[in-house]
Amino acid sequence: MPHPPARRRFLAAALSLTLGAWPVLAQAEVPVVAAASDLQFAVEEVAAAFTEETGMQVRLSMGSTGNFARQIREGAPFEIFMAADEAFIADLHADGFTLDAGDLYAIGRLVVMVPHGSALTPDPALDNLAELLAAGKITRFAIANPEHAPYGMRARETLITRGLWDDLQPHLVMGENVSQAAAFALSGNAEGGIIALSLAISPQVAHRGHYALIPEDWHAPLRQRMALLQGAGPVAEAFYAYMMTPAARAIMVAHGLALPEE
Repeated sequence: MPHPPARRRFLAAALSLTLGAWPVLAQAEVPVVAAASDLQFAVEEVAAAFTEETGMQVRLSMGSTGNFARQIREGAPFEIFMAADEAFIADLHADGFTLDAGDLYAIGRLVVMVPHGSALTPDPALDNLAELLAAGKITRFAIANPEHAPYGMRARETLITRGLWDDLQPHLVMGENVSQAAAFALSGNAEGGIIALSLAISPQVAHRGHYALIPEDWHAPLRQRMALLQGAGPVAEAFYAYMMTPAARAIMVAHGLALPEE
């Protein structure tokens, strides 16, 4: 039996060549994929393409990477974990919760995004945010909770780098995850927020405001890693392999998620 990475490469190659071997797997129980919320629209599209091409289905559970890691340790019945920060995968692997160390599947980016009509103008250097904050014109600004959401952790690092963290804290509205932070930022009750590029460019979000890309060297990289969890079945393995096919990778790129270096 090939070791797990070799087996995944075999499955990916099989998926790219033929779909004829998969009907029996399509009848298996639908596995649950725990996916970081920055993937909300990207992974939904990948899952739909996977089902169309293979006849198999996965069920997506979107949320905070930190919360999912805790739930996995408590026995949650997920079969794949797609984390927004590879450190969570490394910790789970060290404690025996994953089949192996997993694979990088994307590099995420942060943006500052504001709703239409906001007094705040998004700019990469956050200069306007600094100006309005000094003038007392920022009432609410949204980020994901940095205690358990990687995009919130990187937002905090960004604000610390820019020297705004201490002054902005009284005005912060914390989302449970970056998707909720985006909802808060664009609700009209906040001047804006720091969210994932993958959400900002989605058709479901883009029409609600405008954004500027934050310099990637203002925070630690958002190296997003996935892994099969202990007990993962053949459908989960097939979806995991599909995530590494050209079709799935093209979807990720279209949603603003950079591919890791080969």
